[in-house]
Parts: sequence; C-alpha cells; structure tokens
Amino acid sequence: MAPRNWLCHREALLSALTRETSEKAFDLKLYLVTNSDKLSEEEFLSQVEGALKGGVTFCQLREKDKTDEEVLALGKKVKELTDFYGVPLVIDDRVQVAKALDCAGVHLGAMDDDLEEARKVLGPGKIIGATAKTVAVALAAKAKGADYLGVGAIYPTKTKVITKRTEVATLNAISLEAKLPIVAIGGLKEGNLEILKGSRAQGIAVVSELMEADDPGAKAGRLVKKVTDLLR
Repeated sequence: MAPRNWLCHREALLSALTRETSEKAFDLKLYLVTNSDKLSEEEFLSQVEGALKGGVTFCQLREKDKTDEEVLALGKKVKELTDFYGVPLVIDDRVQVAKALDCAGVHLGAMDDDLEEARKVLGPGKIIGATAKTVAVALAAKAKGADYLGVGAIYPTKTKVITKRTEVATLNAISLEAKLPIVAIGGLKEGNLEILKGSRAQGIAVVSELMEADDPGAKAGRLVKKVTDLLR
C-alpha cells in the first residue's frame, strides 16, 4: 500500500493539474512555428527537439504544403516531443487533425476554419488561437471563443503567407481592447526584438530563427532571456 503522504501528494498534484487544465494555462513567451521545408524528417524533428530543450514554451505545427494525412503522421512524432518537454502543441488550421491527435488545440488564421465551428469540434477545454491585425478582428475572434491572439507581422517574413506590417501601437491597442494573451509574430529575430520593448505582448512567435538555427537549443535559450528582459 502506498504511504499516506504519497497519496496526499498525488491528490494535490492531480488537483493542481486539473485546475491548470481547466484554466487553459499556457506560456506564449517563446512560440515556435514549425517549417519542414528543405529538411528531412529526422533533421526537422532534431530542430524541434533542440528548440524545445532550449526553452520553447509553446509550439505550433504549421505545414501548409502537406496533406492532412501527412500532418497527422508528423504530428504524432512532434507531439511525443512536446509532451516530453511539457509544451502545448497546437495545429495550424487543421481542426480535425488537432482532434485526432488530442493535442492542446488549434491556431486559425484569417482564412482558416471558423472559430465557432472549431470550438464545437474540439470542445471547451482546448486552446484556440487566432490571427488578428486589427482591433475589430481581435474583438470578433474573442467573441467567437479565441484563447489567445497572434498579432503581426511586426516585420516582413520569408514565409509563404502574404504579410502586411502591423505597428506595435496596434498590437498594444488590440491587447487593451480584447484583453487576451498576445504573441507578436512576423520576422522576429534575436537581433530585432527591441521594437517590442515595453509592449503588451506576452511573447514572440518565430519560424526560421529556430528552424534554421545551427544550434536551436542555444538560440532558444538566448531568445527566452531576451524576451523575458524586454517584456517584463
């Protein structure tokens, strides 16, 4: 029979985990958006794991050119890594894939599936992120059940999605009006983060800065430190 104090500890831990899940607690400080272009699967998973080990706090599997079946297969392997490091995993756009993986949730861009429909599919306990460039879009996303907002592009990006610059003042206005956690996105790198100093962002989302890093773990560690200093 397990010692009484161990059972008490277990009950307290389970209670804390249940409470944290119900509140959908998550940390957007360093948000990795994946990109497997030009990488073998082994190289891709190595980059992701290195970044997770270095301090990534949130991960989005974003593979625009893969089929649902391919994203599902890759997602199972990524989820093994994110689960191991205790990092929430969301899937870009593919609500049914997110449901099949039973991962933390989904991120929906302006042209992706409707937020309300995603909530019906995934249920109240999952995280749904949305992209917003204006206060009006942010408020609409909140009304439909978004849990956090990706705001940008702060700088032009190399991704395949057409981006339009978003001023930090707009990001701050969105935060004040929508009152949701904000992750700044778009072209952010270790050397250009000063633009966010004193802003209302809770963190940064990066793609190439980690997916193309020679040492993603070291890079992630430096990014976490810098973001922590800038967004006190």
